[in-house]
Amino acid sequence: MNFPYGYSDFKKIILNHYFYCDRTSRIAILETNDIQLFLRPRRFGKSLLLSMLENYYDVAKKELFDKLFGHLEIGKKPTPLHNSYFILKWDFSCIDASGSVDQIRQSLYDHINNCIKRFLICYQNYNIPPINIDPANALSSIQSLANAVEFMDTSIYLLIDEYDNFANEVMMSGDRHIERYESLVRKEGILKTIFKNIKSLASSDVFDRIFITGVSPVVMSDITSGFNIGENIYFEDDYNDLCGFTESEIQAVLSKMKANEVHSNNALEIMKLYYNGYLFSQDVTEPVYNPTLVLYFLKRFQKSGRFPENMFDENLAMDISEIKGGNQLIIDLMQQSHQSHKIEIQQISQKFGIRRMLSDATHDRSFLISFLYYFGILTLDGRSENGDQVLKLPNLLTKRLYVDRINEMLLPEPVERDKGKDAAKKVYQKGDMEALCRFVEEYYFMVFRNRDYRWANELTVKTAFLTLLYNDILFIMDSEREIERQFADLTMIIRPDMRNFRLFDILIEFKYVSLADAGLTGEEARSLSASAIASRPSVMRAMEEGKEQARKYSKSLMKKYPELRLKSFVVTALGFDRVCWSEVVVPLSSHGEGGGMRE
Repeated sequence: MNFPYGYSDFKKIILNHYFYCDRTSRIAILETNDIQLFLRPRRFGKSLLLSMLENYYDVAKKELFDKLFGHLEIGKKPTPLHNSYFILKWDFSCIDASGSVDQIRQSLYDHINNCIKRFLICYQNYNIPPINIDPANALSSIQSLANAVEFMDTSIYLLIDEYDNFANEVMMSGDRHIERYESLVRKEGILKTIFKNIKSLASSDVFDRIFITGVSPVVMSDITSGFNIGENIYFEDDYNDLCGFTESEIQAVLSKMKANEVHSNNALEIMKLYYNGYLFSQDVTEPVYNPTLVLYFLKRFQKSGRFPENMFDENLAMDISEIKGGNQLIIDLMQQSHQSHKIEIQQISQKFGIRRMLSDATHDRSFLISFLYYFGILTLDGRSENGDQVLKLPNLLTKRLYVDRINEMLLPEPVERDKGKDAAKKVYQKGDMEALCRFVEEYYFMVFRNRDYRWANELTVKTAFLTLLYNDILFIMDSEREIERQFADLTMIIRPDMRNFRLFDILIEFKYVSLADAGLTGEEARSLSASAIASRPSVMRAMEEGKEQARKYSKSLMKKYPELRLKSFVVTALGFDRVCWSEVVVPLSSHGEGGGMRE
């Protein structure tokens, strides 16, 4: 079985017998609207979807119809419109967004002109009248194309891939990103003007059908007066899995693969933890898997019989810190997701321009949260009792995006981050918490005391340790892991394919004691010895409570996973000044407590 990881050419995939999940049955439903906007996160198979439509409707591929679609659902009952259009395809991810506005405009013109040149080559046998391509003005080239096609029997199906890609790049590219972005989409900006032309040609039937893909509605909202004729289909039930794999489809593939039997039994569970969880419609209950990452996994798994060491695709990374309020939003969302696993807003916004998203007046930051949803960092999770929209982190990879960003924000110096990672290794390699606790005291707590973040409790401590310990190459990382209907603060379970290494599984319970509860000032706390801190009544109570929880969770984990080499700890922070820790030993043969406090 050949897996087309990184491929988006439908024709190549089908003719070379690559693995393909049939989505052609949706073509008939898509034909119910002439002009459509379909949004999905990055790396979610949108380009392959467009390639499928291109090959289905292209008049020049009529002779290939049976080879391409005969064995697929649409081939058994094709629609009358198949192979009846000239195809004009633009891919805005090809546009260079790094230069000035004039340079971006020229890059856009060059791309459109090159696509028209390709159009002429593809349809040179169709007696299309001469078309003038203006290198300095692609708008003139588009009009010349329209004049040539307008009175022909065959109309154009316009496909636009990643319509917002270069605008998003500009928007998040530096200090003056908003000004540069708005120069493209506002007033007579080139992107808005392009879409005004498309709208005009759609009304004259030159562009009989239009299908547009992108990541978010921000750009379309900013150019809306220039293009207000499209149908938004990205929340509709029928298209929840239009891009994305279902669990049953992945299970069927795994059952056919000849791979290491031990790892095969765990493959679906691993993919579910890392790649699943995406819902794009309120009324659909079955989440879908990121298709690109699933193919990445399956290709490597079939070749080596092992899981990929790095489950992460760097192309998924998105830095919202350049956006006003982005850093604080990341921290707040991490806190909320720890506390309840959910984030609630009134509703996902379907129309919001950049100014509205960044407005100081938007205190609930619903537009920024919606922005994260469209980029796949958050996903739908039903509604609350009050009718609010509930969102959550879909999987462990999106959690890693948060963790990595927080680590960079709070420890901007690479040398300090490396020192923290080295201290973290001692926890899961040697079962020693001491170095990590001292690092948090000396580095992280200094940051917390000096910055005005909105949270100060055990979630703060937990976030600090999580960002340092996070390692999804060796472990299945889980913050707030459910154990017998309760939640352990942090568990690190060795991945099945990594259990041959000398590592410990880790469970940590976190507690927080305020300076006021301890009757100390920060200066007093920092001057006391470790044993003096540990003997404060409030600290002792917190430690005892944490040990009781850790014992209970440890027993449940070892019962569920007999192969664990478990090390359990309680970590208690005193303000943003000191850290105490205790290893909690739970003997396999009894229910008594072992171990003791170590400072």
